[in-house]
Amino acid sequence: MRQKIRFEKNIKAGKVIILESSEVDPGVVLLLHEEEYSLKEMAAASIEGFQAFSQFMRRRSFFPSSDFSQKLFESTIEFFKDEAQEKISIEYDDVEAFPKEEEFLLDDDVEIDKILEEDGDTKEDELKEIDSEDDTPKFTPEDTSEHEN
Repeated sequence: MRQKIRFEKNIKAGKVIILESSEVDPGVVLLLHEEEYSLKEMAAASIEGFQAFSQFMRRRSFFPSSDFSQKLFESTIEFFKDEAQEKISIEYDDVEAFPKEEEFLLDDDVEIDKILEEDGDTKEDELKEIDSEDDTPKFTPEDTSEHEN
């Protein structure tokens, strides 16, 4: 899920407002949550480091994952140092939290028989033994079970 977190300073009131938005459908972003913090306390927590910042920012209603908190912390260090900057937006896709997987590609020229040979014995007689029964369902006119319908 793609998320967008916006930090907005209200210097006169001494507040920081965090707005959490999320993409609910492709191209449709909705505001999910809003939290208000003390600007002075959040700037101090940012100076102390990631642990202090994360603990100060997390609440019952706003609890970003550890890697998301790390991204928020790293992205806002300069924001809290620069008093003139009033807004910052951070985008996060939770796919970033998962390790990258190598894409499995099957060569076009590989034959199934070659793959089966690598995995074990592929004698046709053995395959016929496995699928020797007829699996087609058989119904008689007297059969009134629900499977008939």
